[in-house]
Amino acid sequence: MSEKSKFSGCPATGIGSMPGGDAREAAKTVTGSFADGQGMPYLAELPARGPGADMIGRSVGLLVEMYGHVEPSGWRISDRPGRDTRRARSWLGEDLDALEEFTQGYEGLLKVQAVGPWTLAAALELRGGEAMLADAGACRDLAGSLAEGLRAHLAEVRRRMPGANVVLQLDEPSLTAVLLGRVRSASGYRTYRAVDRQVVESALRDVLAAAGEDGTTLVHSCAPEVPVALLRRAGADGISLDFSLLTEREEEAIGEAVEGGTQLFLGVVPSTDAASEGLSDPGGSVMGVRTLWRRLGLHPGTLAESVTITPSCGLAGASPAYARTALAHSARAARSLADNPE
Repeated sequence: MSEKSKFSGCPATGIGSMPGGDAREAAKTVTGSFADGQGMPYLAELPARGPGADMIGRSVGLLVEMYGHVEPSGWRISDRPGRDTRRARSWLGEDLDALEEFTQGYEGLLKVQAVGPWTLAAALELRGGEAMLADAGACRDLAGSLAEGLRAHLAEVRRRMPGANVVLQLDEPSLTAVLLGRVRSASGYRTYRAVDRQVVESALRDVLAAAGEDGTTLVHSCAPEVPVALLRRAGADGISLDFSLLTEREEEAIGEAVEGGTQLFLGVVPSTDAASEGLSDPGGSVMGVRTLWRRLGLHPGTLAESVTITPSCGLAGASPAYARTALAHSARAARSLADNPE
């Protein structure tokens, strides 16, 4: 199977988070928005429910032989599973039940998300209150625990939805800050030392490998300066980013990624109601993508097969009505790109 074919039939999708706290309503929205080949449904995250439903808490719940609890400052490592870890696992089970209900007989791509090892290391606190990022050994243990947990999670998703081709997305919004030494300490007065790029790449490769030899993976970041080349070397089949944050500095890496068969998940649809002006024109939403293609000298005919359209980031901050609109608009914008690549 070629790398390009891994995402065939995936013109659009969402990032992960959704508004509200109703798992069935979220599952109904993400499956309904991408029915009939319009895109890739996904396991929604509902952070409005509270700690344990947030992206960090959900991923803490996936860890094997490593636990966490909530402090006023955020999630902190624990010696044993407590109420917060159990709650995270319970909500994940509830979300899986809802998705299973709305994907009966489904065959096609289906996405699950987890926080990647470096954003998790930047967010999780050691017992003393400093980030795990400060301890290289703790980072290695965290990556290993996450990889093992993801293997079990993906096996469970495949068991529940046997017709689905499950895609693993790692969310790494703090990755660039980790690489550049920009993650602030607990006191806020200093930053943690930058992590060596080879160490970062190696841990990402190990966690992405949890998807299995034939698994399909992507890495998402809605932060600026996404390290596209590093993510490709780590084995990501796709890279998801906020299109509005792309600069000319990244264009060469983007062009090389496309030519190398990496799928681009481009966030062109606003993720909140406040930024949603102009949402009535699907073609206008992807005009910048067409312009980028011309600037890179890429063939317009490759647009539809190389690009998946998404909201710019998760939709947790949107109203439920706008979240539905944004996903439907992503699918319409993707159709516009396919029908009129030039």
